[in-house]
Amino acid sequence: MSAVTLAAPPKARRRLPDYTPWLLISPSILLLLALIAFPLLFALKNSFYFWNLQMGPAPMGFIGFDNYKMALSNGMFLGSLWTTLQMTLVGTAVEFCLGLAIALLLLRRLPGIKLTRVLLIMPTTIAPIVVGFLFRYMYDPNGGLIPWLLTSAGIPLPAAGLLGSPSTALWAVLFADIWQWTPFFAIVLYAALLAVPGEIVEAARVDGVSPWKQLLHVKLPLIRKTALIIVMLRFMQIFNTFDLVVVLTKGGPGTASRTLGYSLYQAGMVDFNIGLSSAMTWMMVIIVNAIIGLFVFFAFKDWD
Repeated sequence: MSAVTLAAPPKARRRLPDYTPWLLISPSILLLLALIAFPLLFALKNSFYFWNLQMGPAPMGFIGFDNYKMALSNGMFLGSLWTTLQMTLVGTAVEFCLGLAIALLLLRRLPGIKLTRVLLIMPTTIAPIVVGFLFRYMYDPNGGLIPWLLTSAGIPLPAAGLLGSPSTALWAVLFADIWQWTPFFAIVLYAALLAVPGEIVEAARVDGVSPWKQLLHVKLPLIRKTALIIVMLRFMQIFNTFDLVVVLTKGGPGTASRTLGYSLYQAGMVDFNIGLSSAMTWMMVIIVNAIIGLFVFFAFKDWD
């Protein structure tokens, strides 16, 4: 019986990695890095120098960490940080809760819901500076819509107006932000809820689970990843709020609504203290990254 020689299978060619997608997006990545890295490095260098444009066009000497010490000692930075944290935490929580409530209403397919979905996106398309001017007129104590509504409801108003009183100025600014960005939460959460498998919700309903428990134990866990990401994005955006503050209150009355973004503007563009504003910029970057780092560590540690 003759032996049959079997031919060895051809060796599979080693497939080289395809770098085409990276090559296509590399110009955008390089541009983004340039727009972010250069200003940050420029600010880091200048934060160690005494540089005030009112005294000269160039840095006047290396002073080490004196700019950082000045930012912490004069109380402006810490006061602005506290104001910013209040606005950020309250604003993010309120926008998420209202957005979730609107998203749940959109799921009910009420009459006119299609038109509502179209109109819902409109506030987010308006520039924040325009929203600021819109609410500036709406807050006008002499004929503004919001004071008229509150007075009609029997709610007393401060004599200086909502924007002129230290107890209401910050929350008046935050209300404008909530009006503009709550639809963002509503639309994203609505899309996430639509992706929840209907058979899971139906099974919970058949088992006698109440709508509230369905939300807490079925729907929210299934959209958790989406919810955490948009909360993180909005936290960073509110933390950097500037447009609404500069249009509505200019940080006032006094320092009642002065956020970190406005303090940077005041130090760099009004007082022309480039060294101090650069130090405050890096302190702000460190704080934001620390907060987001902790949030990511605890919120996404069981990410799969």
